[in-house]
Amino acid sequence: MAQDEMSFDVVIVGAGPAGIAASIRYAQLCREANKQPSICVLEKGAEVGAHIISGAVFEPRALNELIPDWQKEAPPLLSPVTQDEFLLFTPKKAFKLPTPPQMKNHGNYIISLGELCRWLAKIAENLGVDIYPGFAATQLLFNAQNQVIGVITGDKGRNKQGEAKSTFQAGMRLLAKQTIFAEGCRGSLSQQLIQHFHLAKNSQPQTYAIGLKEIWEIKSDKHLSGKVVHTVGWPLDSKTYGGSFIYHWGKNLVSIGLVIGLDYQNPYLDPYQEFQRFKHHPYVASLLSDGQCISYGARAINEGGWQSLPKLTFAGGMLIGCSAGFLNVPKIKGSHTAIKSGILAAEAAFEAIQQQFIEATNFKDKIHRSWIKKELYRARNIRPAFHQGLWMGLVYAAFDTYILQGYAPWTFSHHVDNLCLNKAKDCQPIAYPKPDGILSFDKMLSVSRTHVFHEENQPNHLILKNPEVAIAINWQQYAGPEARYCPAGVYEFLNDDTGNKKLQINAQNCIHCKTCDIKDPTQNITWVPPEGGDGPNYTNM
Repeated sequence: MAQDEMSFDVVIVGAGPAGIAASIRYAQLCREANKQPSICVLEKGAEVGAHIISGAVFEPRALNELIPDWQKEAPPLLSPVTQDEFLLFTPKKAFKLPTPPQMKNHGNYIISLGELCRWLAKIAENLGVDIYPGFAATQLLFNAQNQVIGVITGDKGRNKQGEAKSTFQAGMRLLAKQTIFAEGCRGSLSQQLIQHFHLAKNSQPQTYAIGLKEIWEIKSDKHLSGKVVHTVGWPLDSKTYGGSFIYHWGKNLVSIGLVIGLDYQNPYLDPYQEFQRFKHHPYVASLLSDGQCISYGARAINEGGWQSLPKLTFAGGMLIGCSAGFLNVPKIKGSHTAIKSGILAAEAAFEAIQQQFIEATNFKDKIHRSWIKKELYRARNIRPAFHQGLWMGLVYAAFDTYILQGYAPWTFSHHVDNLCLNKAKDCQPIAYPKPDGILSFDKMLSVSRTHVFHEENQPNHLILKNPEVAIAINWQQYAGPEARYCPAGVYEFLNDDTGNKKLQINAQNCIHCKTCDIKDPTQNITWVPPEGGDGPNYTNM
């Protein structure tokens, strides 16, 4: 069916901090040059911020550069950090450890990243940026010279068989001189670009974690506005990388979460259940008692760092933010580097368009000359040091931080996450306690707190390359890990009418965390965007 077509100088896929920052900086450059901005930002969520989830302690360094007088614009940065704690958890106790310098947050803010993106989006629109929420970019557009010339948004109103319904709306062709991909971690089009242009051929494998988060409203006498707590240790064993965060902010609000490296080995591990168990630690339970859980969400996180960055440019576009993997793991922060990458990409795109270059190769040079390189390069060995376990990781991290100061003459390598999973016969099942409905909850109740919505009669956006593999290998050899690593109950192994196992995919539960696309041991699952506007609808996450 005929598709409408629109042309812009720049199309940006994703309205997270990187994408919105890029649009603002490009519009600023247009104003300085007395040119009319021609920028489109696509956002697959129902509104800007609907799919945004982060801890989040925000470092304003890049925002200071983008909008020097941002504090005059009534930003939603609610709670300046007042104190930091770094704790080691055992099953019953918490031991205070020295706070690493990367985790000291003086001058930072505890925020809702979704609210920050909504605020930035208003600034962008006031500068002439067109932002289209509810439109998912689903296809890349190439010309005959193998150059990216834009994207196509997904059709709306197709049934499960792919046939047009009465509500059908064809996708749009959005053409651009430069297309900037800011889809976040494990973006679907970003992954296609990395493969198509072999952008990762000189990089270490990207490695990931899953972060699970809840927001609680707690009693005022327990709330210490601006307090930041990070923990390592229990409930994870010493071989499993991860840690927690507890952030006091707003009016009696606490953001609490658990991050688990997706290179974990035991297929019986369930990140969601580990998080629920975590809340029963005496330190956490005391804080949350008599409180109320008001939000839940989960998202995959890049952890590869400097050595896992792909080539950032290709003919017709760039990768920025977590589409590339700019997260600083020791800092547990990526929003400041995402914004900075967006600023530099906008400047590179503006120069390339003015000079009629197809590939904005100067983007790499800008990154290498910026503080992003220094920051990520010095942090590059911390995450892979934990491949040897918690204790060796902590020892090396201290050595690298305090003695080498990040300038070791070596660079450690990363594992491929899905290849780290052991066979079920070699592992012990984990007996998780039943949720009590007070501190811990079943998955479906938590999923309801994401406000997720998918039109059920649409093509499945979780695609099995070979449905037989799910049973013949994943179930029989790995005990069906997708039923556990998914934090939203999307995957269930059930008995069919003949008593044989089958995999049921509850796609309507999907909260777009991308964990299945990463951790599936056979890489049999491909995540693609559903209809634009579908998915979680986070408010303060």
